[in-house]
Amino acid sequence: MSDYHRPLVQIGPARPDGAVTLAGGWGWFTHVEVLSRASAPRVIPAAKLPQVALETLTAPRAPVAGLSFDRPRVMGILNATPDSFSDGGRHSDPQVAVAAGVAMRSAGVDMLDVGGESTRPGAETVPAAVEIARIVPVIEGLRASGAGAISIDTRKAAVADAAVAAGADLVNDVAALTFDPALAPFCAARGLPICVMHAQGDPATMQRDPRYDDVLLDVYDYLAERITALEAVGIERSNIIADPGIGFGKTLEHNLALLARLSLFHSLGVPVLLGASRKRFIGTIGGGDAGKDRAPGSIAVALAALNHGIQSLRVHDVAQTVQAIALYRAAMAGKQI
Repeated sequence: MSDYHRPLVQIGPARPDGAVTLAGGWGWFTHVEVLSRASAPRVIPAAKLPQVALETLTAPRAPVAGLSFDRPRVMGILNATPDSFSDGGRHSDPQVAVAAGVAMRSAGVDMLDVGGESTRPGAETVPAAVEIARIVPVIEGLRASGAGAISIDTRKAAVADAAVAAGADLVNDVAALTFDPALAPFCAARGLPICVMHAQGDPATMQRDPRYDDVLLDVYDYLAERITALEAVGIERSNIIADPGIGFGKTLEHNLALLARLSLFHSLGVPVLLGASRKRFIGTIGGGDAGKDRAPGSIAVALAALNHGIQSLRVHDVAQTVQAIALYRAAMAGKQI
């Protein structure tokens, strides 16, 4: 069985000789944890990695939708749905949604992620026509309001087509482009960047007793296989972002196992996005029955992810997260950045 390589990421100015930069970003490492399905983890110097593995971990990630990854990026969640788990449909009115997106831009968001179908646990599939009616006015309004990257959170090619026509730049699919067989060819033909996420099951069933042999390695293998399959249909690896899918077909224990070793996903050779904002496990551990009460815990998880060098954070509480990142970076560097 093959080995998996997880860089032991460090942040800050005390960088020793021989340290190498992680993915062209703000982290560096001198050692790597070697994981395997057949043996216990072990730690080796980065210099002893196979050359291909070292190059994959250190190569700067290509910009996606105009965004470089030399610093943390924030994706703001804008659910144009009547049944969002986190905001109770507060942005289901297009004008309200556009105003919220403009406010997120003012707060420093890097990309707005517009969705018209809830993917909360137990959610049912929404017809494409309904989803399109929800998202197109929002994307058109955001595009008319000014510059800035916009992603469409959808599993369907027809919705992606309408969203791109309205001004979206990226397709973010919780099903990793497996739900609709037309979506991957559409993205390939348009040269669209995509975000592929791991989920076990669909939203309606995913929290019914999810099981894994090894959640970390199973999720990694799934994403690696999907990236390879998408390359085969013409989507360039430089146009792919990967998301381990916190809370999608995973128990609290599964989520924590992924968070503890997030830096493994850098071995995929693509930027990594984390979407843990306001998830149920945050309320279970830290308190907060309602999604809106989980901002402090969400920010704590986000900052922990930055310690793993994770390049992008998908969040609800944009202004608070942007402020936290600015202070995190300054405190770790010992200077304002």
